[in-house]
Amino acid sequence: MTDVTGWLAPEERVAWRALSLMHRQLIAALGCELATVGLSYPDYSVLAALAERGDGRARVVELGDQLGWEKSRASHHVSRMHERGLVNKERCPTDHRGSYVVLTAEGRRAAERAAPVHARVVRRHFVDLVTPAQLRTVRDVADVVLARLAAARG
Repeated sequence: MTDVTGWLAPEERVAWRALSLMHRQLIAALGCELATVGLSYPDYSVLAALAERGDGRARVVELGDQLGWEKSRASHHVSRMHERGLVNKERCPTDHRGSYVVLTAEGRRAAERAAPVHARVVRRHFVDLVTPAQLRTVRDVADVVLARLAAARG
């Protein structure tokens, strides 16, 4: 239902606000729990993305795309993680302007410490609360929205 005034219809507004609030509160819960192992949620997101790759490396721009971050945010966050010894930055041999983010041994250990914390929080506050069908629906909705956003970026 489209409102010609530009406002969301009541049902649309309620659904959007619920989704937004759920997301913010889940990220906050993850951040609190991950802090117990010395990581922020963005730290964990970077480490997990790298750990999932066989060689533990990605271009900064690829990492930003995977995490939904602008290149500058990814670059700044990676620089802070580099200072803490969690990742290294290596020049790309074929593109001298680009660089790779590489998981260090310390970064891999941090990811391994944090993964069970992350899984526990996600299960407790999300996965265990919904049915398998609801989980598939969430995935289907996310796929549709993410495909539209990717197409809009070009």
